[in-house]
Amino acid sequence: MTPQSIPAGATTGPQQVDIDLADRSYPILIGTGLLDANTSYAGLPRAATALIVTNTTVAPLYAQRLQAALAGRYERVHTVELPDGESFKTWETLNRIFDELLSHACDRKTVLFALGGGVVGDMTGFAASSYMRGVPFVQVPTTLLAQVDSSVGGKTAINHPLGKNMIGAFYQPLRVICDLDTLKTLPARELSAGLAEVIKYGPIADMAFFEWIESHLDELLMQESHAMAYAVRRSCEIKAWVVGQDERESGLRAILNFGHTFGHAIEAGLGYGQWLHGEAVGCGLVMAARLSEALGLVDAAFVERLTSLVRRAGLPVVAPVLDAADNSNRYLSLMRVDKKAEAGEIKFVLIDGPGLATVRSAPDALVAKVIDASCIPA
Repeated sequence: MTPQSIPAGATTGPQQVDIDLADRSYPILIGTGLLDANTSYAGLPRAATALIVTNTTVAPLYAQRLQAALAGRYERVHTVELPDGESFKTWETLNRIFDELLSHACDRKTVLFALGGGVVGDMTGFAASSYMRGVPFVQVPTTLLAQVDSSVGGKTAINHPLGKNMIGAFYQPLRVICDLDTLKTLPARELSAGLAEVIKYGPIADMAFFEWIESHLDELLMQESHAMAYAVRRSCEIKAWVVGQDERESGLRAILNFGHTFGHAIEAGLGYGQWLHGEAVGCGLVMAARLSEALGLVDAAFVERLTSLVRRAGLPVVAPVLDAADNSNRYLSLMRVDKKAEAGEIKFVLIDGPGLATVRSAPDALVAKVIDASCIPA
């Protein structure tokens, strides 16, 4: 079973996608002008205090506007600015959020607002899950990657030098507010990084969407409003469909990690921050597709089609060398720390025919061949 495809032609008017998780269900709001709209925050719990968690890049752009929007709901609205970048997704940075909460004597009704990209969202969610054993939080993602992926579904985490996102919790937000206007300040590199997470949804669940991306990629790169609205909505619909069936990644939800096993190895191997997460995932999509071909699951034409789209999106398709002396074993050792690994056996999200994902292992020797081939410039 796959989610139903929706034809193109989205509007930029307010739209809503619901995450169905019984008493933890919540809406994803998508549209323009949402950051300043009172309706975006209607129904959120009242509290004496709200804390906006953002970073040094996003704060000058949007923190004051969010403070103004929240002023009518909360007596006090505090803001903490974290350093920007994947390399700061650490215990030390996480403690800055706790320091702010404790210094203002925030209680368990305090509402946290994650204003930023995936790093801010992940750390805010993890802090919310831990402070006083759980306080409410709201996602206000300002990057394409966060709007289509990391802000949705309740996965929160920080990194460890030996593995990405290995320390965290499943903790759902009260709401996700995707204001498409915030994407207009994204640097081109960040926009491309977000497109990697958009592209991944096609091969795992909806090839009609994949074809739509192929046809509308130029509009997405130019941030044409209707195209962007549709890409965000459809991505959220697919993720909501998956998360609604498997909240804690015990089975189906693992397919959302297509490209991530290779991608996380690249990030950890290079040192967090050298490649953006979406750049590593984009290259990982190509590597996972090549492994799928090596196992006889897809043909070379599909791999080339995906590679072409990833390249057109401005993403790398040639993997970096992580160890000049023994590159493939360096990749393999990093991938054995992946969350899907079981008893040291690496599990990959592979494409079992276009639009259908599978999770399975592969012989190390075959994976090593794919790594070696992927690190040679085309």
